[in-house]
Amino acid sequence: MFACRSIAVARQSADSLLIKLIWQKASPGLKHILQHPDSFRYQIIYTQIDRDKHNVPSFTNHNYGVDDQLYFNPASTVKLPVALLALEKLRKLGIQGLNFDTPMLTDSVRKEQVQAHTDTTAENGLPSVAHYIKKIFLVSDNDAYNRLYEFVGQQAINEELWKKGYRNVRIIRRFMPLTEEENRVTNPIRFVRNGQVIYQQPEMIDTITFDFSRQIFIGKGYWDKDEKLVFKPMDFTRHNIFPLTDLQHMLQSVLFPTSVPKASRFLLTKEDLRLLWGYMSSYPSESKWPRYDTSEYYDSFTKFFFFKSGRQNIPPAIRVFNMAGWSYGFLTDAAYIVDFEHNIEFMLTGTVYVNRDGILNDNKYEYEEEGYPFFREIGEIIYQYELQRKRKYRPDLRSFNIHYREN
Repeated sequence: MFACRSIAVARQSADSLLIKLIWQKASPGLKHILQHPDSFRYQIIYTQIDRDKHNVPSFTNHNYGVDDQLYFNPASTVKLPVALLALEKLRKLGIQGLNFDTPMLTDSVRKEQVQAHTDTTAENGLPSVAHYIKKIFLVSDNDAYNRLYEFVGQQAINEELWKKGYRNVRIIRRFMPLTEEENRVTNPIRFVRNGQVIYQQPEMIDTITFDFSRQIFIGKGYWDKDEKLVFKPMDFTRHNIFPLTDLQHMLQSVLFPTSVPKASRFLLTKEDLRLLWGYMSSYPSESKWPRYDTSEYYDSFTKFFFFKSGRQNIPPAIRVFNMAGWSYGFLTDAAYIVDFEHNIEFMLTGTVYVNRDGILNDNKYEYEEEGYPFFREIGEIIYQYELQRKRKYRPDLRSFNIHYREN
């Protein structure tokens, strides 16, 4: 299952290689973004992967503009850790008959809570952790994330991530209109099999005191919840935080578990990883349940590097294992890219902010004009470099050559 057999800690390199590669090939549009780091708030991590004679990978990160103190709104990228923690929680519970396919029924005991006892997008009509994870990775489904957030609980999400070394990560919001206190409270949940409750979880309330001393303001104005234009920067001080280096490291830990320190790993079985890898690299067109409208949810819908701009078809020899997010003018993607035809692999993680007028919450962002082209061009530049980059040992990538089928 695993391509690596021993820990290989990533080495930090000077930025000069990545800067040189990008500037040599950059279009005028990309150069414009690169020349204005304060406006576009971009960060890029290019991770080279080299194998030894035993196929054990080592990782070298090349950074451009990376700064863990430079805030970007992580948007849907926070769905990655929540999905991982949901699977981990199932394993830790260790209850016979309880797994990611067991029907999961979400109850409600407060007016702001949403119950979920059925799921018409599932073949059996019932929600489950596996089906929620599928919808998260295929189309970045918000409701699926909300349900898994409630299963894990706000306090456990943060405490478990901090234990794994992700001390700068903070996940305290669902993707629905709730107050800070309402987000602290999560719904009661039942797992049922053959009509019998095999695990019941009561309402949970987070008691952590979070540190909001670092103030974060973005833009010059925003539309508030009452649709009034407020002419002052928008306050992100109490929003989710997921630094780019942590996002890259977490994706690496899922794809190459033994490449990160044991304390940073998630408690996942081979079965869990097969589920994750399959959905992280699947396309909406490969799904029967749900059946997606591929004119809206095209195959590159959540694949920003190479493919998002122009909605191109992804070459069949290439698979992208990733988690992307977009909101408030921020676009972010963390991707492991494999080309089975040319036998190359690498990781790209990046974020950019595209909001010319400086007004947030107006749904007027330059995603199509500047954001997606930024990712596509960076991806193409690095891909072309990887095609000609010399490797001492040819990688064996069969672990990631998954057999996909409609399901």
